[in-house]
Amino acid sequence: MRLDHSTLSLTRIAAGTLMAVALLSACGKKDAAPAAGGPGGGMPAPEVGVITTKFEPVSLLTELPARAEPVRTAQVRARVDGVVLKRLFTEGSEVKQGQSLFQIDPAPYQARLAAAQADVGSAQATLNQATAQAERYKPLVEANAISKQEYTNAVAAQKQAEAAVAAAKAQVRIAQINSGYANVYAPISGRIGRALVTEGALVSSAQATEMALIQQNNPMYLNITQSASELQRLRKQAGGGSKNDAPVSVILDDGTELATRGRLLFSDVTVDPSTGQVTLRAQVPNPDNALLPGQYVRVRLAQAQLPNGIVVPQQAVTRGGPQGDTLMVVGADNKPTPRTVKIGSQQGANWIVTDGLKEGERVMVDGFQKLQMLPPGTPVKAVSWAPAAAAPAAGSGAPAAAPAAAAR
Repeated sequence: MRLDHSTLSLTRIAAGTLMAVALLSACGKKDAAPAAGGPGGGMPAPEVGVITTKFEPVSLLTELPARAEPVRTAQVRARVDGVVLKRLFTEGSEVKQGQSLFQIDPAPYQARLAAAQADVGSAQATLNQATAQAERYKPLVEANAISKQEYTNAVAAQKQAEAAVAAAKAQVRIAQINSGYANVYAPISGRIGRALVTEGALVSSAQATEMALIQQNNPMYLNITQSASELQRLRKQAGGGSKNDAPVSVILDDGTELATRGRLLFSDVTVDPSTGQVTLRAQVPNPDNALLPGQYVRVRLAQAQLPNGIVVPQQAVTRGGPQGDTLMVVGADNKPTPRTVKIGSQQGANWIVTDGLKEGERVMVDGFQKLQMLPPGTPVKAVSWAPAAAAPAAGSGAPAAAPAAAAR
């Protein structure tokens, strides 16, 4: 009985071993069957979206801080002494050049004008008398009826009377001007602020009392500050060329872009020794008063033109990494490798690459998530990528860009 039991155990062990071998063989055949479908007996290469680089002329854009300033500013000041009788404008409204703004009491100046006109009449009467006397003396001196000295005195009196008339007329003119200054007019067209004096206030010409401020806000100046070294770097990248009339886009405080674009007027030729910055001035239309004097904005302008630049989508570039700005380049062997590049500036949703890429290379834009599940050096299948086609692909396009955004 003991021998039969051992024989039975050995038989069972042999049968179990044969069954295990059979099962392992079957599993191996099943695993080998799917693998035989891929190229070279492996899994299919993952698809990634790429673009082919090309040289093209691009503008080097720069974003800089700026302050808005009116193109014309006029301080309305008193030019005569007197009491303000009326304010003739609406505060904060648009005024036209020559529009009446204030009325200063004109009575004293009207009285002085009347007195000056009376002086003209008196001087004119004296002149008439002196002229008549000189005319009477002329034939008498020719007939030696009077001395030449008397005639000379008569002629001199006539000349003095003429000068007195001219002086009296000048006083009339001065009185008319002062009387006109009693009505304060707008020296320029523009938007007027609040009144700085009220009715009943005493204004003085000696102190040049300020009564209001007018600012012409359309168009508007933008005073831009930029580091001198940054300006030189941009010009060096462009081969020494620069654009003094470049278009200017205005970015408001809330991040929105102003509908109207301006243009760069000039760049200052002097560097501020205390800050190392250069002042630039731009002019932008402001028909709806979206910009206010003194407002802080940011401007985006193209200060230089790069003849051979390469434009790549922003999602293709990982910025601020340990090795700087990098992107993935798919080589001739279809293996993606990282490449360090130099970014010049932003152009919409793209970056301008100034160094690190050559024309005709394939830059990976989509499919970064697939690479995370593969060992380094794994070949990929490169397919052409286009922004318009990538936008509807909410299930693939957004996750593909996520690794690059996370890396940034």
